[in-house]
Amino acid sequence: MPKSKRLMELMMTVNRKRRFKVQELADEFGVSKRTILRDLQELSELGVPLYSEVGPHGGYQVIRERVLPPIAFTEEEAVAMFFAVHALRHYSSLPFEAESASALRKFYLHMPGDVRDRIDGMKDRVDFITPARRGDAPSLAILLDAAVHQKVLAIEYESKEEGTGNRRIQPVCIYANNGFWYCTAYCFLREGFRVFRCDRIRAAIYDASGTDPLDLSDIRLSRREVAEPREPVHLRAELSPAGVQRCESELWLAPLMQVREDGSGVIDKDVPRSDIPFYTEFFIGLGDEAVLEEPEELKVSIRRRLLELLERYS
Repeated sequence: MPKSKRLMELMMTVNRKRRFKVQELADEFGVSKRTILRDLQELSELGVPLYSEVGPHGGYQVIRERVLPPIAFTEEEAVAMFFAVHALRHYSSLPFEAESASALRKFYLHMPGDVRDRIDGMKDRVDFITPARRGDAPSLAILLDAAVHQKVLAIEYESKEEGTGNRRIQPVCIYANNGFWYCTAYCFLREGFRVFRCDRIRAAIYDASGTDPLDLSDIRLSRREVAEPREPVHLRAELSPAGVQRCESELWLAPLMQVREDGSGVIDKDVPRSDIPFYTEFFIGLGDEAVLEEPEELKVSIRRRLLELLERYS
């Protein structure tokens, strides 16, 4: 076997095994222990993080994160991968911010010159715009880790209605929408699923109170749980096709809306009474594309707000 091919296969083997002995590799590749030791030294110089342990139970292991073997991309695949990561720069916070910047830099620098020229020519011709938001979300990494490993977090959360308070949550997923990051989680205080704005999570640490995590392994990002509203009021509104299109851009509205075959739709759900001020502004923004049928207190709130606006501009 040529040395270059052996080094490539050796890199994939040590990444797969994580822990191994030199004699095992020598037997597997049909070479001497001295040859394997030289190969391991070369892999170490290439950046594979190897660690050796002495003693009867010693050997080698891969420490920290594993280094992936080279992957061959076509030119079109390389350009697509570059812009997929490049688009993330619009977010002020990412759960893997440093890693994405490092990956993009490595990806760009190791491309052939003509491919880099093509990317440079496309940077001002294509983009994936998302609204720029001022609030940072520094807890994204720990929220994602807790969601993946089903851990309970103690957080400090700033709510518009209740101010800043402490809660214990078990994250299910995080997602970005309209420039904001959100976390769907089980809230042990409310005993139900809630959606938290990640930029309003002021601090998050792993919970040390001994709260047992729930088995939420069957809940996926595509099946977010909808919390039962506190102090519910029934909301019903007819939407024109244009109104449906505007509402479809709001991810939180999807569980509330039913769309008909002609493109029109209806919102017919219970919502929290505390959200009346929010829905007031929302339906005013929809204008003629929505006809609110109930609740009456939301109609009153909309009329009051419109009179305030009329007074301001009269």
